Amino acid sequence: MRIQLILAEALTGLRRNASMVISVVLVTFVSLTFVGAAMLMQMQIGKMQEFWVDRAQVAVYMCTSISVGPTCVDGTATEEQVEQVQTQLESETLAPLIQEVRFETREEAYENLIAQMGEDFAGVITADQMNETFWINLVDQSQSDVLIEAFSGMDGVEEVADQLQYLDPLFQALTVATYIAVGIAGLMLVAAVLLIATTIRLSAYARRRELGIMRLVGASNRFIQTPFILEGVLAALLGSALASLAVWAGLEFGVEGYLRDRVAFITTWVGATELAIVVPVMIVVGVLLAALSAGFAIRRWLRA
Repeated sequence: MRIQLILAEALTGLRRNASMVISVVLVTFVSLTFVGAAMLMQMQIGKMQEFWVDRAQVAVYMCTSISVGPTCVDGTATEEQVEQVQTQLESETLAPLIQEVRFETREEAYENLIAQMGEDFAGVITADQMNETFWINLVDQSQSDVLIEAFSGMDGVEEVADQLQYLDPLFQALTVATYIAVGIAGLMLVAAVLLIATTIRLSAYARRRELGIMRLVGASNRFIQTPFILEGVLAALLGSALASLAVWAGLEFGVEGYLRDRVAFITTWVGATELAIVVPVMIVVGVLLAALSAGFAIRRWLRA
């Protein structure tokens, strides 16, 4: 009976402040949607980094007939210069850092280029203009600077490139977008907290006579406060449910239905596993903020 009375009081408060409750639901919905999107975006960045760190290679490009630079003054790299690089890779200093080395000849590089660009490109460049290349997989990709330092400036070596460096701007841009989403979510959550507190105060003011009577008959502060806290929690719970639905729709139709088939270089995407983590977090955040702000607001009003 006591629980039914408390629920009835909470539902009565929600009906009396319908417009404010709708505002709370909408603000909670928008803010938690940003929170969920930011969490999924950060998880996606982590997946991409993990995938590419394991597969990124360091490329040692040997000089060609058209290479320019102080290390390529003699034109195409000689066999001795190629062997010098190979020997350096097999040395006691670098060998422990290397997982695998693959040497690509000019002919192989030319065939790969034509396969990617099409036969029309065959008349633009010839095989002797392609780089002989050492493709190196490291045990720890973060140690690529060691190889870059070892081979940069060596005669016959045109360039030493870490493939991961080309993805760093993408990761940085996505991280900045995550921070922006978190910032917007934070502002919206503050707005939601203030709206919940205002709603609870208005509801308490509208029922001030009832509260006065309840105090006179000896009702405890906990009994008086609980319906108001439930009002905020129920409104936030509805907003959290809508936000969860929005995040699921974004994942289902945005990622699975659109991006997965159109962004080929990303092979690992966030999915149901990550969603199962994000949704409970969103709901817990919404409910906790609502309960805390509502409890604080009604306690201050009762003391006034």
